Amino acid sequence: MRHVLSALVQNQPGVLAHISGMLASRGFNIDSLAVGETEKPDMSRVTFVVTGDDLELEQVRKQLDKVITVVRVQDISGEDFVERDLMLLKVQATPPQRTEIVLLVEMFRGKVVDIGLATMMVEISGQERKIEAFIELMRPYGIVELARTGRIALVRGTPNPGEVQ
Repeated sequence: MRHVLSALVQNQPGVLAHISGMLASRGFNIDSLAVGETEKPDMSRVTFVVTGDDLELEQVRKQLDKVITVVRVQDISGEDFVERDLMLLKVQATPPQRTEIVLLVEMFRGKVVDIGLATMMVEISGQERKIEAFIELMRPYGIVELARTGRIALVRGTPNPGEVQ
């Protein structure tokens, strides 16, 4: 089963290594990982996607909750959440192909962020399946380079009373 975990952690060296090490030691491969500051500069949110057994993952989540630098870990897979992935893609683009590529970019609500003599760079954000669909459409043109962030996610709505923000 695919799990999206969200961890609120203190901004301290070694926190990410500790979390990823604990998952690796339990045999979980991290499919996606994103880390960034939150609305509080002394805190970061780590969002990671793993595939694994529910019971085993629950044990890992409980162990992570005991780590002093980890404020909260939540498996948000069963929640109503919004997730996004960001991609930069450089594609071969001859002048006659540019209009066609721009139309595809617009259909995916992306942006052309750079144009070279023989290439275009595109920015697309959205759910994983949207990103994957766009990549497949660009393959025939010739993908030169591609970079993706890890997935980020937040649960919809307001926090429950007493939840750490």
